[in-house]
Amino acid sequence: MATLIRLLGDFDLAEEAVQEAFVVAAERWPEHGVPGNPGAWIFTTARNRAIDRLRREKRLAEKRELLGRELELGEGEADMEEFPDDRLRLIFTCCHPALAPEARTALTLRSLGGLTTPEIARAFLVAEPAMAKRIVRAKRKIRDAKIPYVVPEAHELPARLSSVLAVLYLVFNEGYSASSGDSLVRRELCAEAIRLGGVLTALMPDEAEALGLLGLMLLQDSRRDARVDAGGEMVLLEEQNRALWDREQIQAGLQFCRRALVLAPAGRYALQAAIAAEHARAGEPAATDWARIAALYGALERTHPSPVVALNRAAAVAMAEGPDEGLELIEELVAGGRLDSYFPLHTARADLLRRAERRAEALQAYQSALALATNEVERGFVQRRLRELDG
Repeated sequence: MATLIRLLGDFDLAEEAVQEAFVVAAERWPEHGVPGNPGAWIFTTARNRAIDRLRREKRLAEKRELLGRELELGEGEADMEEFPDDRLRLIFTCCHPALAPEARTALTLRSLGGLTTPEIARAFLVAEPAMAKRIVRAKRKIRDAKIPYVVPEAHELPARLSSVLAVLYLVFNEGYSASSGDSLVRRELCAEAIRLGGVLTALMPDEAEALGLLGLMLLQDSRRDARVDAGGEMVLLEEQNRALWDREQIQAGLQFCRRALVLAPAGRYALQAAIAAEHARAGEPAATDWARIAALYGALERTHPSPVVALNRAAAVAMAEGPDEGLELIEELVAGGRLDSYFPLHTARADLLRRAERRAEALQAYQSALALATNEVERGFVQRRLRELDG
């Protein structure tokens, strides 16, 4: 997709061509076998379908003039390893300053992460039709403004970095806690966000926030095998089997975290990486330094205030000082109303009510959470808690 967008200069044509290539693959591969390089086969087929469409619509000469000789890359199957990293180009194109901030992230999630419009709408807590219009407008803006499909020059990178980091983190978060479907973790999205984070830190090795984000993603992803049990049910952090945590990833994540904290005053991603590092260092739940984590969330809330950060701080305060102290902070968020439709708010509140032995209120809070759950694993977790309370 990323390479076709570069070659065609058209998001929609690239997407349609890839879809047609998958249809052809579904018809031919069962009969003739999977090719040695499936990705290259899909790309070549999609490229040829796109060229055929341009010929039929008599637009090929125009595209050749605009894009040069790159459009037709020669006969035969392409070698994908010969292409530069078009996914990184795609991120910077989608994060161009000419686009509105919310459009940058939405378009990248759609084009690079392959998320559907409903999934992106849920991630942004907006209506699906509004998100669809946002993505269409972003594509049109890129086309009409002739935004170049390039990685910016070195002097332009810092100004574009914040949007790129936000995109990578949202792609990772959708993989880490899928907003819908029957699986809690979409590993391919986590892996792609981490891979692109590695590309970005190689491009900008002294950028503290890029290092912090990569460290954060590695530390969080290290716990993926422990987050769901053998029966497919969600396992909370404090109940996870830490022997299943990926120690190699943890060491790499800690290294990036240390580099980020040394280079500059801690930014939002470096602070979150420091929080994840506290969890990673604890050999067992009781060894977790919750007071330190609450303090780090406090620092994050001062520099980058948001209701979600405030919710996380409340949960950490509850672990450090007791459920009543955490509940007091959460009730302030509930009264504010900004997280009414945010599933984790209701599960966190329900859990603290359960710990405080306020059973009737906990049941009601879990019911509110169940009404908001769109992921089947999350639904199963809440239903289990309801059964336990009923019992």
